[in-house]
Amino acid sequence: MQVEKFYYDNKTVRNFAYATVIWGAVGMLAGLWVALQLVFPALNITQYGSFGRLRPLHTNAVIFAFVGNGIFMGVYYSLQRLCKARMYSDVLSNIHFWGWQLIIVAAAITLPLGLSNGAEYAELIWPIDLAITLIWVVFGWNMFATIIKRREKHLYVAIWFYIATFVTVAVLHIVRSGELPYTWLRSYSWYSGVQDALVQWWYGHNAVAFFLTTPYLGLMYYFMPKAANRPVYSYRLSIIHFWALIFLYIWAGPHHLLYTALPNWAQSLGIVFSFMLIFPSWGGMINGLLTLRGAWDRVRDDVILKFMVVAVTAYGMATFEGPMLSLKSVSAISHYTDWIIAHVHVGALGWNGMLTFGVLYWLLPRIFNTTLYSKKIANIHFWLGTLGILFYAVPMYWAGFTQSSMWKQFTEGGQLKYTFLETVTYMKPFYAMRSLGGTLYLVGVFFMIYNLYKTVKSGKLVANEEAEAAPLAKEYVAHKGEHWHRWIERKPVQLMVLSLVVILIGGIIELVPTFMVKSNVPTISSVKPYTPLELQGRDIYVREGCYVCHSQMIRPFRSETERYGEYSKAGEFVYDHPFQWGSKRTGPDLAREGVGNLKKSDGWHFRHFREPSSMSEGSIMPNYAFMLEQNLDTTLTAAKINAMTTLGVPYEKNYSKQANADLMIQAQGIADNLKNDSIRIAPNKEVIALIAYIQRLGKDITNSTTPTQNK
Repeated sequence: MQVEKFYYDNKTVRNFAYATVIWGAVGMLAGLWVALQLVFPALNITQYGSFGRLRPLHTNAVIFAFVGNGIFMGVYYSLQRLCKARMYSDVLSNIHFWGWQLIIVAAAITLPLGLSNGAEYAELIWPIDLAITLIWVVFGWNMFATIIKRREKHLYVAIWFYIATFVTVAVLHIVRSGELPYTWLRSYSWYSGVQDALVQWWYGHNAVAFFLTTPYLGLMYYFMPKAANRPVYSYRLSIIHFWALIFLYIWAGPHHLLYTALPNWAQSLGIVFSFMLIFPSWGGMINGLLTLRGAWDRVRDDVILKFMVVAVTAYGMATFEGPMLSLKSVSAISHYTDWIIAHVHVGALGWNGMLTFGVLYWLLPRIFNTTLYSKKIANIHFWLGTLGILFYAVPMYWAGFTQSSMWKQFTEGGQLKYTFLETVTYMKPFYAMRSLGGTLYLVGVFFMIYNLYKTVKSGKLVANEEAEAAPLAKEYVAHKGEHWHRWIERKPVQLMVLSLVVILIGGIIELVPTFMVKSNVPTISSVKPYTPLELQGRDIYVREGCYVCHSQMIRPFRSETERYGEYSKAGEFVYDHPFQWGSKRTGPDLAREGVGNLKKSDGWHFRHFREPSSMSEGSIMPNYAFMLEQNLDTTLTAAKINAMTTLGVPYEKNYSKQANADLMIQAQGIADNLKNDSIRIAPNKEVIALIAYIQRLGKDITNSTTPTQNK
């Protein structure tokens, strides 16, 4: 039989491995810093280092920089060997690597500057979104061209997950990035209110599913059998795992919006499909763990297998908890609390982190033709990481349950027992313990960096690793008794198309009716567009990341309507681009901040923004004193009004020409109100606009408003 010689590209694998390690340390350090800010608010240093700006930096760094580079490291290594072919193009590999790093650097610059779209996990501004699209196409082109020129006929299960990841992330990114630019750096979401919320969590949940999960399952299916030197436990179970997972996952997003203004039918779909996810998810976990059958004695001695076992176990825990959290009775307790923070970090630290560390320890010695420098240091890292997860997650679970209980507690006289601020101050010991867990985990990462550095120094990169294999046969002869699924494994294009069809079904059924059927979002006649000053204030609210700590969605619970006011309706948010419902209450809900018993004077808000603890003793909110000095940029007012008009907000014709004049009239009115409170400030300061926005919240809705059907 003819044998062809070729060379695997290990240089690109090394580059992505280095990037994984470096960005992992940076992203986790940012996470530790923002965790400490909740214990020591003085750590909110300058406007560029505030919690609201750094928290999106942390999440994007961990998701797209650490995990993203980890995905590409694993894919570039495993795909070549599974296809018995070098990557299609070294040029495309280099463009992919450097393009992705430039995207990360751009994110690291823009997010602290306050350039944000205001949507969780999708904060990056539109030019960066465009760059992500281009680089993702480069990655897909390189991957599929490699698969096409492969020497191995069948596509191994890991490649199925890589293909599904590519097509689904592409769809998610394109739909979520629907935005209308009004400057070279700023834009508004095409969607508003309820529709924007559904798109966001359809994207947000599936970013977890198809960026943090499916590609890592592909890595699990390749690297765990390699590390254990055992075949995958069950081929048939891997088929069920793959197709059931990608079909069910795409429906699950609405479970993030239970008890909100999202239509009940969409919430119900999210619940049903989220609960069903436990079956394929646990099927994959079982398939991974049972791959180690007969090798459990080795797990005690092999630190790489220890990392992988903890990773797959964390995957199982997170994918059991996720379906449970999608049940309404559980969501009523957990949503908006630190319980969700614990849940997310079991997945991020346990599943993504520990599997990445195991792959790094297995892979780098091989491409540098050496052995791991110190198994002892790797074991220290393992125990620091494992203990770090426990010290992080357990306090956050406890904190979340405590928060929910305190929020819902009434006295015998029927009054709320605790103020919101009391619940905040009660959380500080839990936040301190969470910071300890994060510190342990990060220290373990630094041990790994040292260990890998010494490993690399002791070897030499095999940049072009020699290999040989027989060319791909032109005709395939099926084996007797061959499984029916083999036919699709021989056809990568068909596999990609079928994967696309499977994931589109749920997305279309959930999204299209929400946009096309008017009754899903009844209008409310009293709801009016924001004034130019309020719109400017809202954009400052988004810029500062206030949505990461404050919700604007009152659920129909007695505890919430007593604390905040009338529950939220779908028609309230029709002019909100983007929506600002939030997903975590570190601070109180603001949906009715401008009305009723919650309404505070302009002077109170001014002093609160300048120094929060002066008005709310024990507050952990950053101060925004810089807004008292910074001038409002009114040069953008006309562009903002025109963009909103394009998006369907009913401003008067040519109103953009009058907008700044109206803005200054309203701003002067607030400045005059502040004079009555012994506060003198020019009307063109940013704090004036933010006060205007906060005082607007809830004004369009009263107990007497009734929804009216769209005409």
